Formats: sequence, C-alpha cells, structure tokens
Amino acid sequence: MKLIYKVIDTKYKTLKDCLKNYFYVSDRFICKLKREKRLIVNEKNVYINYNLVVGDIININIDFDENNENVVSTEMNLNILYEDEGILVVDKESGIPVHPSKGYFENSLSNGIKFYFDKIGLKRKIRPVNRLDKDTAGIVVFAKNDYIHECLIKQMRNKIYVKKYIGLVEGIFEEKSGTINAPISRKSGSIIEREVNEEGDMAITHYKVIKEYNDISLVEFILETGRTHQIRVHSKYVNHPLIGDSLYGNSDTNNLGQALIAKEIEFINPSTRKKMKIVSKMDFQNYNILI
Repeated sequence: MKLIYKVIDTKYKTLKDCLKNYFYVSDRFICKLKREKRLIVNEKNVYINYNLVVGDIININIDFDENNENVVSTEMNLNILYEDEGILVVDKESGIPVHPSKGYFENSLSNGIKFYFDKIGLKRKIRPVNRLDKDTAGIVVFAKNDYIHECLIKQMRNKIYVKKYIGLVEGIFEEKSGTINAPISRKSGSIIEREVNEEGDMAITHYKVIKEYNDISLVEFILETGRTHQIRVHSKYVNHPLIGDSLYGNSDTNNLGQALIAKEIEFINPSTRKKMKIVSKMDFQNYNILI
C-alpha cells in the first residue's frame, strides 16, 4: 500500500505538513518512515522537512514485513465481508474469541486470520480494530498495517466510526428509544465482570426498539463509547438483560448463546477516502423457539 499525492498548490509547505494534515499520519509512524528511509518524493529519498513545490509527487510505500509468529496459524473458515489492501472485515460467529487466550490458544479468530495471511503471503501483525466478546457475533475489522489501524482508531475517537449492534433482550421497554448514560467500572473482586458505578468511566449507549414479541424486544444499540461489556452491563442496568447472557442476565437454559450481534459499521476508508457501510449477515434465526 502506498501514500500517493501530487502537489497542485502551496497548501502543504513541507512533506511533514502533508503527511500529518492530508494523510493524518501520526508522529510515531513518521518516525518509522524516517527510520526505514521511506520518505520518497519524485522517486528520491528526502528529509521530513523537505519543502514541497507544485508538481512534486509523493509516493511512500507504507507496507512493512512484520513478525507475527506469536500467533499460531490455524485453518479456519472465515466469513469475509470485505477486503482491500489495507482492511479485512470478517463476520465472527458466536463462541469464538477474537484473541488467543488461555483455553483458546489455537482456535481464536486471530489464529484464523494468521492462517489466511500466511496463505496469501502477507507478513503482518494481527491487528483487530474492534473487539467483540467471545459470545458476541458479527463484524470484526482487521487492519493490515500500522497506518490503517491508526486512522480507524482515530475515527473511533472522533465519533466518525459508527458501530451498530442488535440484541434480543428480556421485557418490553416503556420508552422505545433513548440513551443510557451510566459510568462503568470493573466489579470489585472480579477480573471479568463489570458494573455501573459512579466512579467508573463514562459509558453512553443509544438504543431503539426495532420489534417486540411476547416478552422479548429486538433492540438496536449504537455505542458512543466502547467500554468492556458495555451493552450487556447497560442492558442489565435498565432491567432488560440480553437473552442468554449468563453473566449479566439469566442462565442460558436453551443453550443458544448470548443474543448480541455487531450488525453494522460505518467509517471512512483511509485507502479510498470514501464512506463505507458494512452489514453483518448474522441473525437470530436460532432464537425462533423463543419469539
């Protein structure tokens, strides 16, 4: 992948100015480009403070071979929703963690991504942009290089990257749409469980009821913040826990799993600078016995 720009006016005075304000490259990544001698203008290596003139062509290769041997390669059927030179978007099934961990050292989604990268000859670290709980299904985005990862994380901070979830929850809401603004912290004595706590970090979830069944609601959630277990904790807080959530709700007596899907994302693709919307193909068809 390359950062390419032809200078047509004097808007950007130096190469550094262009990299920071047109490509939104971080200081850390600029240092990496300098170290690897990747600062190329008119096919020549230049200094970062090179003074640009009309007609100059910036052409910087930002792909670096990386050691990813810390992740075991495991063959896996990936549900690929989108792929280009900088991004890989997959549809994760429930029950699969994103990262290797105790008990899932070789069968996490990252292991499957490592196998796929090896297959296509891509020597890159495994960089998930968003993270889902093991029992949450849906969209997971992987960045193929540092630059794309930085751009998408920055979009999250600036509320440009939008994440929409759908969930089946217990009960019928009195207010069919609204915002849950309740801080979340780690629950005392637990390394996993979270709770609403006045001393916690700000957490904001917007919700809208899509459909109602007997005593179950299908709800769309939009996260304004990204706290661990945020939707699950907030759903419990308003007395509408997710179906199948044994940690924050009731026991999963039907063995159907946690009814939460990362259904849709919207963001600006750093490679094309075009807005994208990607929708998960996952649904709740297995929950028909409940609704």
